Amino acid sequence: MSTSRAAPHLTARQAGLMSCHICGQLAHLPDGDSHHLRCPRCNAPMHMRKPASISTTWARILAAVLLYVPANLLPMMVTTSLLGSQEDTIMSGVVFLWQSGSWPLAAVVFFASVMVPLLKIIALIYLTASVQRRSRQNLLQRTRLYRMVEFVGRWSMLDIYVITILVALVHFQGLAIIQAGPAAVAFGAVVVLTMFAAMSFDPRLIWDPLTDTDAPDHD
Repeated sequence: MSTSRAAPHLTARQAGLMSCHICGQLAHLPDGDSHHLRCPRCNAPMHMRKPASISTTWARILAAVLLYVPANLLPMMVTTSLLGSQEDTIMSGVVFLWQSGSWPLAAVVFFASVMVPLLKIIALIYLTASVQRRSRQNLLQRTRLYRMVEFVGRWSMLDIYVITILVALVHFQGLAIIQAGPAAVAFGAVVVLTMFAAMSFDPRLIWDPLTDTDAPDHD
């Protein structure tokens, strides 16, 4: 007795379905023009894929790369006291913590403030480039990588949190004046831009090449 097998890699597009990005409502694709389709539940515009996902993601990644340099080279924190004024970058703060014996804290600050934004940028570049080339390799691994990028985005503001706590404590004790340096603005912009880049990236594009029957496998 023979058993029938379902068609492999059946997608929502092939099934004639699409979901709302706002409320998640599932709707059938109309037979005519679907460019102006609205959600039957919340009336939000519905799209099969996020409009201009690749170009928007590239623009935000490029802006994040440009701001990453001043975020690490300019002063992150400016301290003014009776002994004078001192400017500290992210790396000088890490070095100070390391030399003072706070090795775990130095490692946390270095990883969260230097490595995490850099790794997020590299991961987004890899994901966007592979989607643009319509790669059919490592689909599951790339999907997991995208989920990881989304998850760590909320933990990328450690330096800003530290400056806020220090400012509150120092002002309360009246010891000195601590102000956020110009790198704080650039660093915050890098974090926000990478978060927006992850939001504008459509992970469903990773799996779209499976429906390209004539497309060759390439990495």
